[in-house]
This record gives sequence, C-alpha cells and structure tokens, in this order.
Amino acid sequence: MAIIDFLANIGGFFTNIHIIFYIISYLLGGIPFGMLLAKKFANVNVKDDGSKSIGATNVLRVVKEKDPKLAKKLAVATVVLDALKGVVPLGVATILGFDVSALWMIGIMAIIGHCFSPYLGFEGGKGVATGAGVMLFLQPIETLIAVVVWFIVAKGLKISSLSSLAALAALFLALFFRYGTIPEVNSFTPLVVIAFIIVYKHIPNIIRLIKKEEKRVV
Repeated sequence: MAIIDFLANIGGFFTNIHIIFYIISYLLGGIPFGMLLAKKFANVNVKDDGSKSIGATNVLRVVKEKDPKLAKKLAVATVVLDALKGVVPLGVATILGFDVSALWMIGIMAIIGHCFSPYLGFEGGKGVATGAGVMLFLQPIETLIAVVVWFIVAKGLKISSLSSLAALAALFLALFFRYGTIPEVNSFTPLVVIAFIIVYKHIPNIIRLIKKEEKRVV
C-alpha cells in the first residue's frame, strides 16, 4: 500500500501543471542557440574556442575571425533567441493564469537551463540574455534602465562581463529605489537567486577583471 501511495505521489508530481512548466522552462532554457547558429552558418564550435561560452559575446568573438559581418548577425540572433527562452514560457504561463511566484520560478528555471544546459553536460552560458528576457517580462521599466546602463558601460569600456555586472547592479538599485522590494512578491529572493547564478557564471571574468586581463570586445 505504501508503494502504491508513493507511486501515486510521483505521478501527481509530474502531472502538476506548475512542475510541468518548470521542467519545460528548464529544457527550453537549455537550448544552446548560440552554438547551433555558429555551427549551422559559420561551421565553428564556440564550445571549442574563445571563452567556450554559448552566449552572444563568444559567438561574436569566434565567428568574427572568419566573417565579421556574419558574426554580428549571429550575435544579435543569439541574444534575441536566448532572451525568448525566458519570455516564451512566461508569456504562456501568464495567459494560463499562473500567479506571480510561479512566474518567477519559471523564469529562474529558464536561466538555470541556459547556464547549466542538460544538452551540454550541464555547462552553458552566463545567463545574461535569458535573464534579461525574464526580467524584461516581469519588471520591464527597471530592466530597461539596466539595459541602458549595459549599453553605456559596453560603449565606453567594451568589456562585456563588466557591462553585464553593472547592469545587474543597476537592476537591483532601480527596483530598490522604486519599490523597496519586488512588487507582489515582497522579497528580493527571486532576484537574489538570479543574480547569484549570473555572478557565479561570471567568476572567471571577475578574476580576470581584478587582474586586468579581461579581453575587450572590439
């Protein structure tokens, strides 16, 4: 009887609509669009060159060695597709009436999927574009402020990692000064989780920044 109850609980777990969305969001987030685009259109594997990341910056850096014009197009396409990995499941979940807490969890799972892709041995990108898509959907005004900060720092210093970290800090500050916390959640916890993941994935970049060895994007 205990075994039957256990199996029933397992079955209920995987038929729970929220759990299904969390899994789908993770699997969708794990799709390495940057790597796929670079392989398809430039015949290069970004996992073997540059920073070995699947994100837009490494796509730009690696493909640029073969075709600068194509590199820019693929980098832009990577940013858009990576952002959509966060936006699409959130959009569908919103239409279905999911509450705010569930939406934040869906967004976090998309970012985890991108950073720890099940298709790449749980390796992946740094979560910036997917995180931007998630935050743009959930907190658009504050995210737009962060995007402006990203462009200003990127334009001035041409260091992608520093631009991303500066934008993350700007997002925190914008939310804090506008609301004091995340609206409807009354906690910074979801954003702290997202920030932790992104900062963790940027640890090698942070070390290079401290040593003044971080490469510029030119």
